[in-house]
Amino acid sequence: MSTPYSPFSKEELLPQEEKLEIKKQKGSLFIGLPKESYFEEKRICLTPDAVAAMTQNGHRIVIETGAGKGANFTDQNYSEAGAKIVYSKEDVFGCNIILKVEPPTLEEIKFIKPQSILVSALQLKTQSKAYFEALAHKRITAIAFDYIKDNEGMFPIVQSLSEIAGTASVLIAAETMSTQNKGNGLLLGNIGGVPPAEVVIIGAGTAGLFAAKSAIGLGASVKVFDNSISKLRNLQKNLNSPVFTSTLQPRTLQKALMRCDVCIGAIRGKYRAPIVITEEMVQIMKPGAVIVDVSIDHGGCVETSEVTTHSNPTFTKHNVHHYCVPNIPSRYARTATISISNIFTPFLLHIGEEGGFEHAIRSERILRSGMYFYHGILTNKSVGEWFKLPYRDINLLIL
Repeated sequence: MSTPYSPFSKEELLPQEEKLEIKKQKGSLFIGLPKESYFEEKRICLTPDAVAAMTQNGHRIVIETGAGKGANFTDQNYSEAGAKIVYSKEDVFGCNIILKVEPPTLEEIKFIKPQSILVSALQLKTQSKAYFEALAHKRITAIAFDYIKDNEGMFPIVQSLSEIAGTASVLIAAETMSTQNKGNGLLLGNIGGVPPAEVVIIGAGTAGLFAAKSAIGLGASVKVFDNSISKLRNLQKNLNSPVFTSTLQPRTLQKALMRCDVCIGAIRGKYRAPIVITEEMVQIMKPGAVIVDVSIDHGGCVETSEVTTHSNPTFTKHNVHHYCVPNIPSRYARTATISISNIFTPFLLHIGEEGGFEHAIRSERILRSGMYFYHGILTNKSVGEWFKLPYRDINLLIL
């Protein structure tokens, strides 16, 4: 008598050993934080509290002496948090992961070990072809934190710094208008019996929104201009306050500029900020009026704007005071450092939990969004087209 057919063998019918998923091996990160060498840059990427969180999770942090001084964090603060303080750039750049605010100089790249990981801003418009060639020669994996997108499609660090820049622009304008600073002597506030100061804001993005919030909070009369109706609607929704908004119609804008005491330029373009306010418009503004061109980081949106510095921030043209300092958040280095650190810390801890950068890169789309070099191979299309360099898709390299 024949045995009935079975799709399973005798061995397969026996009880089988259960196969469990292998637990991910936690990675230990070795991070170096050099002292910023860029002119008037005072920020640092991690606070002492963040360093303490990192070291308690088994990560090693090396900090160049004086790196936190500009943000009012001492070497002792970092040492007590578990960081190792070093006194030479060679030591701090010898770490596997370099964490910086500004991109490293060509001299600093020489100190970086081959195959290291660099996390910093990219600032594409200020870079040279030699910078990318130097990174490629060292086979560096480089991540631009100003290019990192979250799951909602937002740029978290750029957004955070824009919030600071927008809020600061109103405080700067108020300070510039004081008699002590040779301004027109107006107080940017709402005093009984005194007409409120008028503020015109160009741009309804994050910086424009926070500038409007601050100006309204001080009691100023605010007008916001932008060519994006959706941005204007979003701004009105977030302000919870009726505010004048308009598209960038030259006649309407010109009338607003004639009456305003403060103009804040906070608009961005694809490659550079568009020039929205012409020199003729500046000429018809009130004597003693103030322009704060937040867009100067991207070329400026006011025709009369010229780059200034934190140590010499203003100049006067056509009887109008201009404040055109790039990198406004560095003026408030401690706040900016805490803000950046709050974003970096959970990000780095998660990378450690994933087993290090190499493992995280394969599973984290967010991390890949900011990457522009992978082991010396350029992976960012914008950089490749801007400098006419060959580039490859990161998704094809990590398979």
